[in-house]
Amino acid sequence: MLERMTNSSLQNLVKFFGIAGRLKRTPRAGWVEVGIRQPESVADHIFRTSIFCMIYADMEGLDQLKLFRMALIHDLPEAIIGDLTPSKKTKENKKKEDAAINQILNLLPKKQREKYMTTWSEYQEGKTREAKAVRQLEKLEMALQTKEYEKAGATSQSLERFIESAEKAITWPDLKRFLSYILEERPQ
Repeated sequence: MLERMTNSSLQNLVKFFGIAGRLKRTPRAGWVEVGIRQPESVADHIFRTSIFCMIYADMEGLDQLKLFRMALIHDLPEAIIGDLTPSKKTKENKKKEDAAINQILNLLPKKQREKYMTTWSEYQEGKTREAKAVRQLEKLEMALQTKEYEKAGATSQSLERFIESAEKAITWPDLKRFLSYILEERPQ
């Protein structure tokens, strides 16, 4: 397919990868707010969320490719609008997020653009088993990151909101059980 693409289509593909690469330099805003020094990037979060998705999909017989796609795309708009903490997820910012995903995906060939927009919409709606899994797994990843920051000396009190967020979002019994194991080693 690449050999048949026009020069402008190839340039758009390079732009797409460049925009996605910004996530490697975009710190997770919640960690910044609580004073974590050198916090993980959005790309770091996406990477480990994808690992969670790979293992969980395989163990539970879910559509692994769909989980991967959702994990990789769920924070892609943040390459343009920056990372948004839950308190910043307003209607206005939702519009900005939708505009950003459209801007990014419009750089892709039509077939891929449509496929990934469908993936984005499915994740945003959160109704399918795969979308529900990714939403919970990304919170599980956040809980694990919280524990790692606590072990590194961050104060537990400042990180409590992340644990509460994970506990609220994770509703499936198997993932709740896994969360309890992640939190088991928390400093008191």
